[in-house]
Amino acid sequence: MADQLIRATAAKGGIRAVGAVTTALTEEARQRHHLSYVATAALGRTMTAGLLLASSMKQRGSRVNIRIQGDGPLGTVTADAGLDGTVRGYVDHPDVELSPTEAGKLDVGSAVGRCGYVYVIRDVGYGHPYSSTVELVSGEIGEDLTSYLAYSEQTPSALMLGVFVDATGVTTAGGMLVQVLPKAAQDDALITLLESRLTALSGFSGLLRSGQTLTDIFKQVLGDVGLEIFPDGQPLRFHCGCSRDRVLSALKLFGVEELRDMQTQDGGAEATCQFCNTVYRANREDLQELIHAMQAEASAS
Repeated sequence: MADQLIRATAAKGGIRAVGAVTTALTEEARQRHHLSYVATAALGRTMTAGLLLASSMKQRGSRVNIRIQGDGPLGTVTADAGLDGTVRGYVDHPDVELSPTEAGKLDVGSAVGRCGYVYVIRDVGYGHPYSSTVELVSGEIGEDLTSYLAYSEQTPSALMLGVFVDATGVTTAGGMLVQVLPKAAQDDALITLLESRLTALSGFSGLLRSGQTLTDIFKQVLGDVGLEIFPDGQPLRFHCGCSRDRVLSALKLFGVEELRDMQTQDGGAEATCQFCNTVYRANREDLQELIHAMQAEASAS
């Protein structure tokens, strides 16, 4: 199944549901960053969550940035996702590996840590970005972001995230976000029904591994409460907007003298993008062109 995001409503618009398959983009992140099993699960969940949160934004160019900063050995897990279906991310310590839990699952909670914070920044492309911080609940990421939605956005929500990775790579990854909007928030019977059905579901990656599609999962949860699935799915992909020109421009911050030192002592400069792990190199000639441009700009001013 190709990576995609599907939107739906139910209960006459009182429930909003979004589902995403993120298998290929999570595998790309695993390969780019040389992630361990548990780091793959943590980053895959966070990137999927970012895409689900960004899907509710309206303004073209809107993005959501999520940082999960716990006291576990992974360090900070960061994802940046856009309304356009693009996402990128990284983990501070991608090679950390932990033993599975007694249930045989990847121990994401211990890898992330139980003490720390979730930072979410919503950028609509103009004005000041909206930022919010909540404490970690479990380090499992899904529960932590569900807490964020409840406390920071005052929206009753259920967020399911899953990544299955083995020796061959990422087999399945994805997630689902179900939110009760104000027009249905007072319907206690509906909320109880939703809670029971979501609790009864097995792990999200397990549902995908069993062959269920996003449509199948939506029908299982919301099929008898006026489910309406939007006809067109949105493609999703790992994408970073970094470029060699941006890196060269950033080198100007070092100043002319430091760039000359790089020429003579190092024979050039090298920079790695934190989000996608792409390495950019500038040789002596590149640095000389940069120095000439900086000197010309200084003379013109």
